[in-house]
Amino acid sequence: MNMESHNHEIPPAIRRARFDQLTIYEISEDELITLEKGSPDSVYLSISIAFLSSAISCSVAVPSIHIGSQKLLFAFISFIILGYIVGGVLMILWLKSKSSVSTCVKKIRNRLPPEGSLLPCTDDNQE
Repeated sequence: MNMESHNHEIPPAIRRARFDQLTIYEISEDELITLEKGSPDSVYLSISIAFLSSAISCSVAVPSIHIGSQKLLFAFISFIILGYIVGGVLMILWLKSKSSVSTCVKKIRNRLPPEGSLLPCTDDNQE
């Protein structure tokens, strides 16, 4: 194969679909980290619901059944208390993590001026 055959190859076809309007948001490093971490809210919420529903089920079941062993009763009561505590803590974590990502996104979106408002044109290269 000679060099001339490489020079006459047909370039690939490039198709571009244009946007009518493109909005670009600038974000800081801290905001990027917050968005990168994401929100583990779905995991916290799912586990919280599982613990709380188990604790509620056991709370309803304990008074309605006869438990002959003190150890078994203690295990039931311990599980109920642990279920409420762990479920409550995970519910609080879910509420906090959900709001941190939502707050970050809201802050970024609020930087955009309202449609139709005029901003002074500045040149960043001038001192």
